[in-house]
Amino acid sequence: MRWRFFLIFLFSVYNIYSQKQENVSSFPYSSSIWTVKTNFLYNATTSFNLGTEFKVQEKLSLDISANYNPWTFSDNKKFKHFMIQPELRYWLCEPFNGHFFGLQMMYAHYNVGGVKLSFLSKQKLENTRYQGDLYGAGISYGYQWYLSPRWNLEATIGLGYAYLDYSAYACSKCGNELYQKNRSYVGPTKLGLSLIYIIK
Repeated sequence: MRWRFFLIFLFSVYNIYSQKQENVSSFPYSSSIWTVKTNFLYNATTSFNLGTEFKVQEKLSLDISANYNPWTFSDNKKFKHFMIQPELRYWLCEPFNGHFFGLQMMYAHYNVGGVKLSFLSKQKLENTRYQGDLYGAGISYGYQWYLSPRWNLEATIGLGYAYLDYSAYACSKCGNELYQKNRSYVGPTKLGLSLIYIIK
């Protein structure tokens, strides 16, 4: 059921792309339609981050980013997860230039323990491990700065809703399942400072 939202989102983008019309502009990226990027803020949390963005219409682009954290730290602390965030962006000027507003969706699978996550529990997770899935959607605002013919810098922030479905376990490594639960979250869903490389 929840995957239908992602399929509808991607199908809508495909329809936009199939009907696109090229528009000539004086901005250096008017003919550029594909970029790769990495978010420094996500990388700073020891999560691998890589994204791509491409132009789908005169003022629309599709951004897709993915995060992956495989690490277990001292005292068995962990924030393991895989997350993907597709986002359809509307540019006030044109893609890869200036202000934009976005409609984002997200999916994550996570396995966390030994850290405090207020949206899961009010207690520190020293003796509890949470494993489950996250589904969400939201809106975003951002800005891209032109640095050179091949490089841009982007800042973005997003707010939205997420639904978390998870199981809790008695200890961080193993143990019996304590319970299954779900929770809703409303708040920040994206924060980024990204370096962008223009491929085409």
